[in-house]
Amino acid sequence: MLDTNSVLDVLRPVQDPELQKSLVELNMIRNVKVDNGTVSFTLVLTTPACPLREFIVEDCQKAVKQLSGVEEVVVDVTAETPQQKSLPDRTGIEGVKNILAISSGKGGVGKSTVAVNVAVALAQLGAKVGLLDADIYGPNAPAMLGLADAKVMVQKGKQGDVIEPAFNHGVKLVSMGFLIDPDQPVIWRGPMLNGIIRQFLYQVEWGELDYLIVDMPPGTGDAQLTLAQAVPMAGAVIVTTPQNVALLDSRRGLKMFEQMGVPVLGIIENMSYFIPPDLPDRQYDLFGSGGGEKTSKELGIPLLGCIPLEISLRQGGDQGLPIAVGNPESASAKALVAIASQIAAKVSIAALSN
Repeated sequence: MLDTNSVLDVLRPVQDPELQKSLVELNMIRNVKVDNGTVSFTLVLTTPACPLREFIVEDCQKAVKQLSGVEEVVVDVTAETPQQKSLPDRTGIEGVKNILAISSGKGGVGKSTVAVNVAVALAQLGAKVGLLDADIYGPNAPAMLGLADAKVMVQKGKQGDVIEPAFNHGVKLVSMGFLIDPDQPVIWRGPMLNGIIRQFLYQVEWGELDYLIVDMPPGTGDAQLTLAQAVPMAGAVIVTTPQNVALLDSRRGLKMFEQMGVPVLGIIENMSYFIPPDLPDRQYDLFGSGGGEKTSKELGIPLLGCIPLEISLRQGGDQGLPIAVGNPESASAKALVAIASQIAAKVSIAALSN
């Protein structure tokens, strides 16, 4: 007999490929309806950026079509991003489900470029995303996100001033760049730095977010300590280049997060190779090759992806048009979208495992 129970029975063996658990047991199959020969249901994924979305839908359709009398299977796909587990000594941000740090052991590896484009890619995939520019001494995110001339509103709230973030390309942004003149240097000691980072965490009208991406300053200093001690972190991602010096510093950054109890989701190798615009089939290893893969194997940390160096990637940052938006068919954009999907998947797996 074709009914709701029979549909759920045939879907029970279908698993989430990453969680290795039944979709039915995970409550990812909802609103099952049978109308003559048409079976419809809602598939609730754990992230809008699910990299295996098409495969899961296909597996569900194949399973249901085994039932006698089924003529059509309609799958409505949606997503509910799970919230990272809170910790007793760290206060979460109301409405923010997952906080992710994008960090690097040293400057000049393209960390901010990666952070901005990962945030934009997640937003394009359907997630609600915020970007906190914690690089207080070098706040570049506003320019990269096309918000160099934007102003933020500061309103009086119950617990003091509340900042209304700027918004572009689907991403909410708060940055020191909105609060100082472009030529004004930030000359602060550690306690002042800690104070502004906490303000950016707790005194910003973030609203409902699936992911708050934090663009960290390079190194292993006060900003990293403040963030890790203030809020429960879903994880950190380390950006490096194939160059030996960058890889050495990335190891230090990775170990720092591990010592502070922040899970390291993986390594991103930026500037992996150069693609000349006049010879798009050529690749030049300007900074060496294979360093990210070697480091990931030695440390037992996943290599989330390798991003090539293209002129359009640099141009997008200068023009305030992230390559994920401005040139989505480029090799760099495709790599960044794939990396964003992997990050989202790993965050969901960790949250559901806890």
